[in-house]
Amino acid sequence: MTVSLGQPPSSAAASVLPPAEPPEVLPDLIAGLVEDGRPVARDIALGLLRRQLGRIQGRVQRAFEAHDLSGLGAARWLAALTDGIVGAIHTYTLAQVPPAAAGAQVPPQEPGGTTEETFSLIATGGYGRGVLAPYSDIDLLFLSDAPLGPQGRRAVEFLLYLLWDLGLKVGHATRTIGECIEDARGDVTIQTALIDARFLAGNRAVHDRFQDAFLAARKASGLAPFLAAKRAERTTRHQRYGESPFLVEPHVKEGRGGLRDLQTLYWLARHAFGVQRMPELVGPESPGGGLLTPQEARSIRRAWNFLWTVRFHLHYVTGRAEERLTFDLQPVVGARMGYTRHGVQDGVERFMKHLFLTARDVVRLTRLLEPAIERASLGPPAVVPAGDAALSHAGMALADGKVLFAPDRQVGADPAIMLRLVRAARDRGLEIHPLAHRALIRNARYAVQLRDDPAANALFLDLLTGKDSPRWMRVLNEVGFLSRFIPDWARIVGLMQFDTYHVFTVEEHTIEAIGVLSALERNELNEIAPVASELIGQVQSRRALYVAVMLHDIAKGRGGDHSELGAQVALELCPRLGLSPEETETVSWLVLNHLLISATAFKRDIDDPKTILDIAETVQSPERLRLLLVLTVADMRAVGPKVWNGWKATLLRELYWRVAEVLAGGLSVPERDTRVARARAAAASLLETMAKPDLDRFLGLGYPGYWLSFDPETHARHAEMIRDAEADQAPLTVRTRVIEARSVTEVTVYCSDHPGLFSRIAGALAVAGASIVDARIHTMTNGMALDTFWVQDAAGGAFDAPHRLARLAVLIEQSLSGRLRLEQEIAKLRREPARLRAVTIPPRVVLDNHASNTHTVIEVNGRDRPGLLHAVTAAISEQGLQIASAHITTYGVRAVDVFYVKDVFGLKVENERKLASLRAALLLALGAPEVPVETGARVV
Repeated sequence: MTVSLGQPPSSAAASVLPPAEPPEVLPDLIAGLVEDGRPVARDIALGLLRRQLGRIQGRVQRAFEAHDLSGLGAARWLAALTDGIVGAIHTYTLAQVPPAAAGAQVPPQEPGGTTEETFSLIATGGYGRGVLAPYSDIDLLFLSDAPLGPQGRRAVEFLLYLLWDLGLKVGHATRTIGECIEDARGDVTIQTALIDARFLAGNRAVHDRFQDAFLAARKASGLAPFLAAKRAERTTRHQRYGESPFLVEPHVKEGRGGLRDLQTLYWLARHAFGVQRMPELVGPESPGGGLLTPQEARSIRRAWNFLWTVRFHLHYVTGRAEERLTFDLQPVVGARMGYTRHGVQDGVERFMKHLFLTARDVVRLTRLLEPAIERASLGPPAVVPAGDAALSHAGMALADGKVLFAPDRQVGADPAIMLRLVRAARDRGLEIHPLAHRALIRNARYAVQLRDDPAANALFLDLLTGKDSPRWMRVLNEVGFLSRFIPDWARIVGLMQFDTYHVFTVEEHTIEAIGVLSALERNELNEIAPVASELIGQVQSRRALYVAVMLHDIAKGRGGDHSELGAQVALELCPRLGLSPEETETVSWLVLNHLLISATAFKRDIDDPKTILDIAETVQSPERLRLLLVLTVADMRAVGPKVWNGWKATLLRELYWRVAEVLAGGLSVPERDTRVARARAAAASLLETMAKPDLDRFLGLGYPGYWLSFDPETHARHAEMIRDAEADQAPLTVRTRVIEARSVTEVTVYCSDHPGLFSRIAGALAVAGASIVDARIHTMTNGMALDTFWVQDAAGGAFDAPHRLARLAVLIEQSLSGRLRLEQEIAKLRREPARLRAVTIPPRVVLDNHASNTHTVIEVNGRDRPGLLHAVTAAISEQGLQIASAHITTYGVRAVDVFYVKDVFGLKVENERKLASLRAALLLALGAPEVPVETGARVV
C-alpha cells in the first residue's frame, strides 16, 4: 500500500521513545514516604506525591511542547512515570496496612498461597498497553487467587483513595483469577481490557498464573467470537461518533479512522498471535507468515504517532480529556503542530488534510490487516469456482459467498481486473470479499496504467453511472484506486473547507452528491425534491450529468474560481473517459455554472423579470436547465442534513418553472402592464363576495411591483386583512400563516409606513427567535406598508408553536411603538458556541447596478449573529434608502443577505459618493472596523 502522509511539520524530528527516567527518582520518593521502615503521616505523603506528580506531568508536557517528544513518545513516557507514582503508593500502602494483615483468605492447599503480598496490582486498558494521555483514566485491576479478606480490601481502598486525592481518574476492579476468566467470557469489554493487562506491583506469581489461564481461555474460545464482538462494537461506535472518516469535526479517538480503530487491529493481533507490537507481523517468519509489509507497518506507526500527537495537543489545549477536534480547536492544534499557510491553503486546512489522509489510511489498514488476521487464525477460505463461465473467465472466484480474485490471477499483470471485479460484484449483487479489498489496496498503484486504456475508462464510466454507483465509487476511493486513476481526484481527497456549512471533505461530499443523483433516479426523493425527481427521467445527457456531478468540485483548493478551473479539467478528462464532444462540452458547461441556480434562487429577486431573463440567456436550452436543476439539488442535498429544507426547495422549483416558461417563449417580451392586469383580474375573481367599494379600493392600492410579487390567493388574503384593519381602524395588523409544505411561517404586517420599519420588525423577529429567510416590502398607494416575512425556527422548520406566534405579534407591536429596547434585548440572545467562533468570516459588501433594471442590488456577507439583519437594514434606512425585497441565506455561520433598494425618488443609487457611504455603513454594521468614506465604491 502506498502511503504519502509524511511527518507533521514540527514533529519530524520528535522521538517516539520516552527518555530514560533517572533511577534515583523512585527510590527517593519511596524514601520520603517510608522513613526508617515506618510510613509518614498520610497528609505528608499526599504532599510528596502531589509534588512528584506535578513534576512528572510538567516534565512530559514541556518535552512534548518543545517537540522533543512525539505524541506516542509522550504517551509512553507519561505511562512509565505514572508507573513510578503507582508503585510508590503501593509500597506506602503496604507499610500502612502490613502485608500479613492485607492477606487474602487463601486456603492452605492453594498452590502458591502466601501470607505476604497475595494480590497483584495490574494496569489494564490503555494504561496497560503502556501509553497514557494527559487526562485519561488510569485503569487498575487488583488481582488475587482467592477473594480478598477485610484487611486486603482495606489496603485496596487505602490505595485508591490516595490516587483519587491526587486528582487522578481511576477505573478499578477487584477480582480473582477465576472471576476474570468468567467475566471475560461474557463481556468483550472486560476481555479487551484484560488483553492489555500489565504487571505493576505486588505478587507477580498471581499475575503470571492469570496470564497462563487467560491465554488458555482465549485459545479455547478461538478468535471468531472476539472478532465478531469487536466488529459489532466498532459498528455501534461509528454510528455514534461518525461513520465517515471525513467529517469536518472528527472524533480522533472513537470516530472511523481514529485511534480506537487502530487499537482494534492491535487487539485482534494480540488475541490471535500474542504479539506485543505490530512490526512483529512483518516477514515470512512472523505469525501468520507475514501479514504486513515493512511499508504497511511504518504506515501503522506513523498513524499511531500522528493521532497520539493530535490527542495530546487536544488534552493540553482544553485542560480535559477532549477527543473531538472542533472548529475552535483545529487552528490552535494545527498551529501548535507547525502547520502554516502554504500557497492558497491555510495552515488549518493543511493540518486537517493530513488528519483526514491519516484517517483514510487507518480505514485502509483495517481492510488490509483484519481479514489477513482472520484467515491466518481461522484458516484460509474455501475458494470455489465462480459458478458461471463469464465470471471464471474474468478471473474471479467465490469464497464465503463473496467475490474475490482467482488464486492464479496477478493484478499487476492485468490491472483492469480491479474494475471488472467491482462490476461483477455490482451486477451479481455480491459483496466484495475482505481478501479482495486487501488485494485492491495493495495493488491500487497499478491504476496509473489504466488512464489511457479505453476499455478501462469505459468500465469506470459504467460503474459511475450504473446501479448503486455511490457505493462502488466509495469502494474505489477508499482503496486508493480513484486517486491513481484520476490525478485531479487525489487533490481533493481529505480537502476540508474551514467553515460550518460543509459537513464532509470535498471528495466525500462529491460521493454523497452521486448518491443523491442515484436516489433521484430510484424515485426515493419524490416528496423531498419532486421537480428534480421528475426531471431526471427526462434528461437526454445522463452520462454527462453523472460526470458533471463527479467533477463539480474537482478544482477546489487551487485558488481562483473552482467552477472555471473545474470546467477546464472536464474538457481534458471527459474525452479520456469516452464521452463524445457534445457530452464533454455539456459537462464543462455544467461544472462552470453549477452554482448559478442556487445563487440566483437564494440571492436574487425571482419576481424581477431581469433575473429570469438573465438566467434564460445563460442556459438557452430546456435540456441544460433540467440538467442544472438536478445537479443543484444533488449538490445541496449532499452538503449536509440541515442544508436542504422545504423553503429552499420551493425557491428552486419556482425559479425553474419561471425560466422554463421563458425558454418556452412565454416571457420573451415581458409585458408588465398586461401581467399586472391579469393579476388584478385573478384576485378579483377570488373576491366575488367582497363589497364592490372594498374591492375597488383594494385593487387601487397596489403598485405594479406588488401585483407581480404574489399569487391570487395571497392577494385575496391581503384584501380581507386590509378591509378588516380599516374597518377596525387598527394602526397595526399582524397575521401569521404556517406553510408546512415549505417549512416556513408567513408573517404579514400592515401598518403605517415610515423609515426604519423593516429594521424594527426584523429586530422584533430576532428577539422572538425567528430567522428570516425571505421578505417582500411594499408601500401601498395609501401610504401604508404591507410587509411580508417568511421565517423559520432555529432548526430550519416552520415557526409554528402557538405561544411563540402570539409572542411574536406582541414583540412586533412593542418594537414599532418604541416600548421594546431592541439593542438591549438582542444583546441578551444566546451567542454561538465557542467552537464556531474560530471560523473567520471576513465582512464583504457588493453593490450591483446591473442585476436589476429598476433597483440597486446590495449583497452583504458576514458572520451570522442574532440581530444582524436588524443592524444591516437599519444602516440601509439611515442612508435614506427604501428596501423593496430582501433575500436571506445562511451557510453555516456565514450570512449572505441580498437587498433590492431604491432612493427616496424611486431610482437606483448611482452616485459614487453615496455608494461609498453606503458601503462604509454596511461594513460597520457587519462588524468591520470603521471605514473612511471614499468616492471609489465598487459597483459591479
